[in-house]
Amino acid sequence: MRMKELKIDGNGSLSIDTMELDGHAVIIDSGKAKLIKLHDHGEAKIITHQGKVKRVRFEEGEEF
Repeated sequence: MRMKELKIDGNGSLSIDTMELDGHAVIIDSGKAKLIKLHDHGEAKIITHQGKVKRVRFEEGEEF
């Protein structure tokens, strides 16, 4: 799985070390946070439904 769930504490706070996030993105919605690894070449599309994140689609490529 490409997405890793991040822990949100009881106060609704998310604590992450941004120095470790090179090449990563964080998606936050509805009290959930997930970390995704971004590829060197490609697209990560966030698909929503009724204003909430439904899925993330990845399309990868490679330099020729």
